[in-house]
Amino acid sequence: MRSSCGVAAIAGLLALAGCASMPASRDATTVKFAEPRNVYEIAGRLSARHDADAFAAGFRWRHAGDRDELDLASPLGQTVARLIGDAGGVELQTPDGKVQTANDWTTLTSRGLGWALPVAGLAYWIQGAPRKDSPFTAEAGDDGAPGVLRQDGWTIVYQAFAKDASGAPRPARMTLDYPGVELRLVIDTWQ
Repeated sequence: MRSSCGVAAIAGLLALAGCASMPASRDATTVKFAEPRNVYEIAGRLSARHDADAFAAGFRWRHAGDRDELDLASPLGQTVARLIGDAGGVELQTPDGKVQTANDWTTLTSRGLGWALPVAGLAYWIQGAPRKDSPFTAEAGDDGAPGVLRQDGWTIVYQAFAKDASGAPRPARMTLDYPGVELRLVIDTWQ
C-alpha cells in the first residue's frame, strides 16, 4: 500500500514547467496543435491507476515560467497535498506537516510511486501540444485538433476541448495510458 505522500506525488506529474515551440513531425501538418503558453492556471479533477493502486483528487495548477504550484484536494474538499517546484527543486507538503523534497519531478515521483511520470511531457500534453524536442506521432480528431498523441511511450487521447480565457481551444478531457498506468484528467477551468 502506498503512503499518502507517495500517492499524492501523482500530482507531481502536473507540476512541471516548460513551454516552447513544437518539434516538426510527419503528422504535424495534419494536426492543429495548440500554441503552448508559458503562464496558465487550470483547475479540474484527476484519477490515476497504477496496477491495483488508485487515486482521485481535485486539483488547481498554477504555472508561471519555471515555477509550478499544485494543490490537491480530496473529493470532499480536504487538502491532500501541495506540490511546489522550480528549477531549484521540488517539494511535496502534506496536511500533517511532512515535506518530501527532490531535485526534480521525475525523482520525486519515482521515489513516491515506484515509477517515473512524464511530467516534462504533461506540461505540454495538458495544453494540447507535443513535448519539445522529442519524437511523436499524432492523429487528428474533430476540426483537425489532436485526437491521439503518442510520445515518450505514452498514448494521450483527447476526448473534449474547451476555450481558455484567450479563446484558444484547450483540452477539457483526456486520458493518458502507459503500460500499467492510466491517468484521466478533466479540466474544468483554463485561465
